[in-house]
Amino acid sequence: MTPRNSRARPAPLIVEVSGPYACFTRPEFKTERLSYPVMTPSAARGILEAIFWKPEFNYIIESIDILAPIRWMSIRRNEVSSTLTLSWVHEAMSDPSVRFDAEADRDQRNMVCLRDVAYRIHAQVRLSPHATDPEAKYRDQFRRKVERGACFTQPFLGVREFSASFHPPTDRPPIAHSEELGVMLHSIHYGKAGESYRWFMAGLTNGVLRVPSQGVELPTGGATRTGGRR
Repeated sequence: MTPRNSRARPAPLIVEVSGPYACFTRPEFKTERLSYPVMTPSAARGILEAIFWKPEFNYIIESIDILAPIRWMSIRRNEVSSTLTLSWVHEAMSDPSVRFDAEADRDQRNMVCLRDVAYRIHAQVRLSPHATDPEAKYRDQFRRKVERGACFTQPFLGVREFSASFHPPTDRPPIAHSEELGVMLHSIHYGKAGESYRWFMAGLTNGVLRVPSQGVELPTGGATRTGGRR
């Protein structure tokens, strides 16, 4: 018999996403981007927030299904080497003669990414302490957004130029592929001391990436590049 005060875990929110290109950058590659063969939890969370976002709750990713065969491709892109700073923006706003010369700062870099991708994301909702509405309300709002194809901002697959489309879940099975993926970014936490990163040992089992409820903070000796939040 189930205890009266127990709370059954609701069925996860499920959405399928797809796109012609995707890149979920491995953190150990600093200049040349190399993608994981599957979407990362932080990228999945970013897609869900792009569909429906409220400060009253957070998405907790449970698992990600790979629905299309893993296909690789290589792209050479023009990027700039320097980082835009707030002080430079203020200077450019006050002095019209200040211009950024992209030609002088251009650097060609190679990206090994994925093509023709499709995923199914399973997630739960965790309410924030200041939430005033019940969890069921936010879950229903998310489902209505998915059914209408509406979104808060345009979702993308790892990098902003790789846009994603989304739709309600189907019964399409995951691919038959298993692989150990090594360390993967679980989540990014923001505090007074700045950003901190949580990690986990990732692996695919019959096309499914299972995500633990919590990641582990590893000593990195400094900020680790994650290839963008998503």
